[in-house]
Amino acid sequence: MNEEILQYIWNYKKFRSFDFVSTDGKVIEISDFGKWNKNSGPDFLFAKIKIDNIIFAGNIEIHTKASDWFFHNHSGNPEFGNLILHAVYINDCDIPELEKQNIPTLELKNYIDEELIQKHQNLKAEHSFIACEELFDENKIPLFFEETVLLKKLEAKSQIFQESLNKNQNNYEAVLFQNLVYTFGLKVNAEIFLQMAESLDFAVIQKIKQNDIHLEALFFGICGFLDAPSDEIMQIWKREFDFLKVKFNLSDVRIHPKFSKLRPPNFPTIRLSQLANLYHTQPNLFSKLMEAKTIDDLYKIFGNVKASEYWDNRFNFGKISTVEGKKYLSQDFIDLIIINTILPLKYFYHKNHNPEIVDDIFDFYKKMKAEKNSVLDEWKQLGMKFENALQTQAFLYQYKLFCNHKKCLNCSVGFQLLKTDD
Repeated sequence: MNEEILQYIWNYKKFRSFDFVSTDGKVIEISDFGKWNKNSGPDFLFAKIKIDNIIFAGNIEIHTKASDWFFHNHSGNPEFGNLILHAVYINDCDIPELEKQNIPTLELKNYIDEELIQKHQNLKAEHSFIACEELFDENKIPLFFEETVLLKKLEAKSQIFQESLNKNQNNYEAVLFQNLVYTFGLKVNAEIFLQMAESLDFAVIQKIKQNDIHLEALFFGICGFLDAPSDEIMQIWKREFDFLKVKFNLSDVRIHPKFSKLRPPNFPTIRLSQLANLYHTQPNLFSKLMEAKTIDDLYKIFGNVKASEYWDNRFNFGKISTVEGKKYLSQDFIDLIIINTILPLKYFYHKNHNPEIVDDIFDFYKKMKAEKNSVLDEWKQLGMKFENALQTQAFLYQYKLFCNHKKCLNCSVGFQLLKTDD
């Protein structure tokens, strides 16, 4: 038994029954098991449970043994400050810290079929990139496959943008801000950064963006980075954040971005400073992006974005680095922003009154270099060659939508591969 198997069982809800009872005898109804978190912090985020007719929303931590709470040094860690449940395979000890906070413990052993654990271990021993890799033939890929798949992705993103637009009372600039913040967070901090963005009225950003110090102070303050300033600049940011907090009646809730599994240039400190610089130096950002005619127009908007001077010799607060220099957005990061946020939003914004925007968007993707990651490397092993971002986006989305879920009969490539020659 290990935590990975327990997380798998929890994520896919593979239990004998769901009549959960805590170790102190209280019935636990779980309405949302949460989102599986593969980074540092609680194992499942944004969960919901009900105890004694009271609904609790927050995070869930899973351990093989309850005592792992101590071995993993969770005590006092602010990342676990919003915990609502401690689920363990074996409850081998009490956790006074959790008892004091009235956080229940759920022992899972009697809810799990041992045969399921063995089956899961056997499945993990098998490795295959895609189900059809033995049959795969790049020559059987349908005509206009890349364009068709990318259009599906753009339409899926449009649905997400529409929901966001509704929440933001038809404010496209707020939708852009929230999605840019999400992208700046990368996989590790995307959801956390989005939580920060959604906690703000975008009108606040509009009112203070002429002052870059105010923008950085706002972002750093909400993240709790300024609670204990260690140098003069941090004290300035702290003073400005305290002022903004009162002026705009900001929430006392603090988010806690992660640093683990990130290279220093991707630390949340650097990304938030660059984001502040973007909004400070680019007035009318939404209009500029939507009106851009060429990929070079977009590159010019992001090309000079950099972290503030404080970060020229730092990656984290108060720690001088031996690596010095201006911290501009890298070309790869700019491509990431354009591919995942700007072009989908551009498509969504224009599609209803400009049907020809599809061809324009495709041209943008075609003029961007092919992406690189482990999934695309697997496709290359099967003989695929990628020359631009339109192709890589299509095959990444195809893998996510069909291959990863083994929906071969619904896949246009799988359909071609399974056809018999007459």
